[in-house]
Amino acid sequence: FNVQQGALSYCAALTVSAFHLRVSAATTATQSVWIRAGGLFGGGNNENSLVKPTLTVLPPSSVELQQGKATLVCLANKGFPSDWRLSWKVDGSSWSSGVSQSPGLLQKDDGLYSWSSTLTLQDDQWQKKTVTCEATMDSQTPVSQTLSREQCTGQ
Repeated sequence: FNVQQGALSYCAALTVSAFHLRVSAATTATQSVWIRAGGLFGGGNNENSLVKPTLTVLPPSSVELQQGKATLVCLANKGFPSDWRLSWKVDGSSWSSGVSQSPGLLQKDDGLYSWSSTLTLQDDQWQKKTVTCEATMDSQTPVSQTLSREQCTGQ
């Protein structure tokens, strides 16, 4: 909705978990404020107006490797807002084959989101490779976590 008051224009978009208030005036820079369950979240157009998720990459199981495939899981925990997207790189190159991602799941206790993504490779693709899970949102600096086969004992 939009509200006009003098030289100021207020615009808010409401979602189940949060809303984004955008305030602009002819004489000032536009400011953005995220408000989430629990109160004021942040403001401005800087990295303080979001929470970067923490990433964890889980290796494939040894049983699965014996079957000739390797499924890795990336867990992204406690991020805000829900616009973060997960992607994979294999040996530094973007990889989209065999990838699936869950939608953001809102945590009721803190109003932050969690996501997961899986990457399925053939065992020979996992041999001596590094995989990186990367969380991105708009022009923000990405968050990444890398795992190599050498880091996994018994694989």
